[in-house]
Formats: sequence, structure tokens, C-alpha cells
Amino acid sequence: MHQNKPLRTVIFDCDGVMFDSRQANINFYNHLLARFDLPPMVPEEIDYVHMSTGRDSVKYIFRKTPHFEEADAYRRQMDYAPFIKDMIIAPGLKDLLLKLQSELILAVATNRSNTIQEVLDQNGLTGLFDMVVSSLDVKHPKPHPESLHKILDFFDIDPDLAVYVGDSTVDLDAARAAGVHFIAYGNGKLASRLRAGSMEELKKVLAEFY
Repeated sequence: MHQNKPLRTVIFDCDGVMFDSRQANINFYNHLLARFDLPPMVPEEIDYVHMSTGRDSVKYIFRKTPHFEEADAYRRQMDYAPFIKDMIIAPGLKDLLLKLQSELILAVATNRSNTIQEVLDQNGLTGLFDMVVSSLDVKHPKPHPESLHKILDFFDIDPDLAVYVGDSTVDLDAARAAGVHFIAYGNGKLASRLRAGSMEELKKVLAEFY
């Protein structure tokens, strides 16, 4: 990035970046399976639901059953609040957002659906983002770049002036397709030059941009 092209926006993924939500996801989808007297998820299913939309996750874990539509309807009306307590906010996240808020446009692009606002509300993050795009706000969720394009288009930002912080191949593929910079957060297996393992490290990486 050139000196005359400063960073304008930082876009965050939710699960795996802002929150360690693995246990919350496990508890949520296992609760759904138990309602239909089905066994808990196996490891590959846990990995899948961690980065997919709610509907796709239900479709996958119920793929060997006739209950998909009924289970997905139940998912949509379930109260997610009891599971938010199992989400662990990334240490230093709020401080970083407060620091960046006055300098950059902050946004969220997540494959979460109807639960993202409640997650932000309960963790005191409401109002810290200029835009939040969930899987319900797009026709094509990640890895399609539509969620990132929606943010860039709304604020009229060149992709080269944006960075996406994600933790999965779904995030990396979306960033590449959108043409934005990518920071791999907490996942050393992702093929990305830019990496961060904590919010403190992320602050240092972002400082290189502006």
C-alpha cells in the first residue's frame, strides 16, 4: 500500500476473530440435533458450521435425515441469547475498535444471520461499527464477495483501501474475490502474508497501513 493511498476501512469477520464462538456454535447446533433425537456433531461438522451460514449449517448436519426444513424453521425461531454467554470476546477488541473508530470506517461482514445484532448488543459493541452485513443482507454469502462489495459500494471505497480480518478459507476467498487486503487472524494455515494472533498484533499490522 502506498503512502498516498491510506487505509480507509477495516472489515471484521465475527466468529473466530471478534469472538471465540466455537463452543457456542457447538452447543447451539447440538441443541438443534438433540431436539430431533440425533447425536452431536462430529469434528468435521463442527468445522463446517463455524464458517457457514445458519441455513447451510443445518442443511449439512441434517443431510442424512428428512428433518432439514423443520430443523431450519426451528433454528430461525430459537432464542440465541442463552448461547451468547458461551462466546468469548477477543481480549482488547473493544479498545482497538474505540481507537480505530475516529480514524477509519469499521464494518462487519459475517455469515451469521439473525443472531449478529444480539451478539453485538450483549457484548457492548453496538454503535462501534458503521455497517454490519450478515448473510441475510446478501443473496450470496461468503465465500462470495457480495458482503464485502456491499460495504465498499455503500461508502464508495476502492478495494485497495480496505482490509478484511478473517480466520477461515471462506474469508480469504471472499477477500481475494473482492480485491481487498486480507489479514489472517489466529489461523496459521491460511496462505496470507499478513497475520495476527491477537488484537494487540492486529493493531500493529494495521498501523503499517496508515
